[in-house]
Amino acid sequence: MASSFTARTKQGRVSLLFSSQQETILIAIIAVYFVFLFGLSLFVNRNVKTYDDYNVAGRSTKLMPLVLTFVGTAIGGSILLGYMTNGYLFGMGQQWLAIGFTLTSIVIAAFLLKRIRLLGERYNMVTLGDFTALRYGEGARIPTVISIICAYAAITGMQFVAIATILQLTTGLSMTAGIIISWVLLTLKTYFGGLKSVMLQDAIHGTIQTVGIFFLLIVIMFMIGDWGSLADEARNAEGGNMLSIFNISASEFFVYMLTIGAYQFVRQDLWQRFWAAKDEKTAKTGFWAAIVLGFLTAAITIVIGFLGKFGLNMTDIDPSLIYYEIIGQVLPFPLVIVMLIALLATVISCADSFFLAASSSIVNDIVKPRLKNVHQKQMLTLSRMSVVVVSIISLLLALYIPQLVTLWITGTAMLVSGLLAPVLFGLFWRRVTKAAGLSAMWAGLVVALIWQIAGHPFGLHPVFLGLPVSVVTLVAVTLLSDQEKEHAMYEELKKSG
Repeated sequence: MASSFTARTKQGRVSLLFSSQQETILIAIIAVYFVFLFGLSLFVNRNVKTYDDYNVAGRSTKLMPLVLTFVGTAIGGSILLGYMTNGYLFGMGQQWLAIGFTLTSIVIAAFLLKRIRLLGERYNMVTLGDFTALRYGEGARIPTVISIICAYAAITGMQFVAIATILQLTTGLSMTAGIIISWVLLTLKTYFGGLKSVMLQDAIHGTIQTVGIFFLLIVIMFMIGDWGSLADEARNAEGGNMLSIFNISASEFFVYMLTIGAYQFVRQDLWQRFWAAKDEKTAKTGFWAAIVLGFLTAAITIVIGFLGKFGLNMTDIDPSLIYYEIIGQVLPFPLVIVMLIALLATVISCADSFFLAASSSIVNDIVKPRLKNVHQKQMLTLSRMSVVVVSIISLLLALYIPQLVTLWITGTAMLVSGLLAPVLFGLFWRRVTKAAGLSAMWAGLVVALIWQIAGHPFGLHPVFLGLPVSVVTLVAVTLLSDQEKEHAMYEELKKSG
């Protein structure tokens, strides 16, 4: 028997209608869950002794935790809720959201992972800034950090908002209080545990979210029954053939590929997990497994949104609440609690990973290069202080800038526009000069930012200008510059085959 709650607007805000007893049970379970996560961070903290322990999990992570942390980081709250809403609104053409990051992930696994892993081991890398500084000089750290902080602090703030929204819908807590509670929890658990704690918790969260999404799909499929009428209704929908994977405009497709897709190449949290694996084989096997599992999870999330509209006939609802509406209609209350915990797990597993990625950029690329004779314990302390700095930036974004999604898209566009060409060309083209790499970073960053501030003139997304400008600048400056001595890193890559 399904639960008796639905999402409704009450006194100007949306809330989930639970009985007082159900609400008390839910609050108690969420509180226990939060305490468990904090306790786990304190437990892991006992084994965090060095800078590498904190930022790259001691470079010793085994296969299954690695797979689950890849999935836990890739599938965040914005994907679970956003993709489901898109599936509900626009149909199966939104599968290109999942396909986009899957295609680029395959390219990474096939052509980049070995190089990234080798250079990380050889030069003891911790951040993407370590690579850009190695290839283009220390001056490359600054544009790298700016790009990463813009994208990662914004998405961390988004997760504060996402957790606060869940708490408001389920317990009636105000958004401000929810944001502050999520900020305190995530800051404390990341501060004490570092990447070791994040990856252990990602293993737990990744399991919960993956099992929960697959389970929800199975339940919905059993409830629908009449697939023929569903298919007919979807094909003849007002917005076009909602059943077709090609029901998507060319411009929308390219935006997905050049932001969500291309963003995968310069995801610092992804590079850090390649370096955190105990060896190259573990990194490669874990990432391939995560590609398959991540694609299935994202694709199924879109399918569930689609089925909510055309299978469960949920037509008179707020699309942004489709997840809550579906679990409320198809599941009994005990399983509703499980699915809400799965949602929290999804948000938290994404938030703390981006949180740590941003903070490691501050300590590794801004603080560390300016210190001499610094010890591991000092670097560990500075890493934790950087977590606090990023947490405050993300909190302010969450509290005072309501357009966090826009800010995150801007940050992603800046990340792709500024770093994609220098990173990829730097990995493979020996001829690229240091001046070309630096020029391309700043040119892509500045153009993308100006275009975003200008409000997307002519309807063009910033990445459509920033990325080409970055590529053209890099190639032009390289060809016009005197050839430099080949970087020693290419000899290392050549030796590895």
